[in-house]
Amino acid sequence: MTDFSLPNVSHDLTGEVALVTGATSGLGWRFARVLAAAGAKVAIAGRRTERLEELANVIADNGGKALPITADMTDSQSIIDMVQTAEDGLGLVTILVNNAGIPDAQRATKMPLDLIDRVFDTNLRGPYVLSCEVARRLIDAKTPGRMVNIASVAAYNYTPGSAAALYSITKAGMVRLTEALAVEWSRFNINVNGIAPGLVRSEMSDGMLERMGDFTSHFPRKKIIETEELDSTLLYLCAPSSSCVTGTIIKLDDGQGSR
Repeated sequence: MTDFSLPNVSHDLTGEVALVTGATSGLGWRFARVLAAAGAKVAIAGRRTERLEELANVIADNGGKALPITADMTDSQSIIDMVQTAEDGLGLVTILVNNAGIPDAQRATKMPLDLIDRVFDTNLRGPYVLSCEVARRLIDAKTPGRMVNIASVAAYNYTPGSAAALYSITKAGMVRLTEALAVEWSRFNINVNGIAPGLVRSEMSDGMLERMGDFTSHFPRKKIIETEELDSTLLYLCAPSSSCVTGTIIKLDDGQGSR
């Protein structure tokens, strides 16, 4: 019988190695800092090298350790190389945060083929390849792990004026990816969960507000979600005390998706 503490709550990630994609801004930037503050060594991945180096310095200035890795989620070899670089520099990746994503910002019938490919590859195919690569290494090492996939309430709710059909489709795919891989990898003690945020302050949301105007007046609380409001959920899904939680998507939409 396991001897649990009272209460069984811990956010201590000392000894863990986390890999966060899309770390150059928004949620990824915040998630990397949060995990580092909880004690994890963090590999931070994205396309903008200078932003990654800036984030690594911010984390180091606060007593953490971060390894910047320039990577492209549309390139399978780049994804595999990213995992290897993280492992070489920090150790076996035990926490994966699949955060990288891009919007389509275009009507479905007007999307050029190259944009369709980039949205699918960045938002869904890339995370699948990355999850499998991380899981393969965890299974070989007989080591438990945690994966947190960033979906969206757009996976559950789509409005005619959104012009983001493919974004909604790929985020729904992330939900099912989470549920399916959680089942397949549960016997290896790899927990796969997801967070489905509403509109959170980021470069992506700034672009939406600029393109569509300020539509937050239609939200129940008439405001945008701040990145800091996701900290506790991220830590819960990565921490030891959520050991029996897998295949779960937690909506953090401030009521936005319920209207």
